[in-house]
Amino acid sequence: MGMMEYKGYVGSIEFSEEDNVFYGKIQNVSGLISYEGETERDLYVDFCGAVEAFLTL
Repeated sequence: MGMMEYKGYVGSIEFSEEDNVFYGKIQNVSGLISYEGETERDLYVDFCGAVEAFLTL
C-alpha cells in the first residue's frame, strides 16, 4: 500500500479492512519489527516508537 521513513528506516503501510487498523513492519532489518494504529497518524507514531526501540537494542 505504501511506505514511510524515519531516521533512515523504511516501514510498510498496510490496512486490514477486517480489523479496521493500519499496520506495517520495518523493512531490511533482521527479525520482525511491526507496528499498528487506528489512524495513519497513530501508525506513524507507533512506527517511530518501534524504530527508537530497535535503536536501543
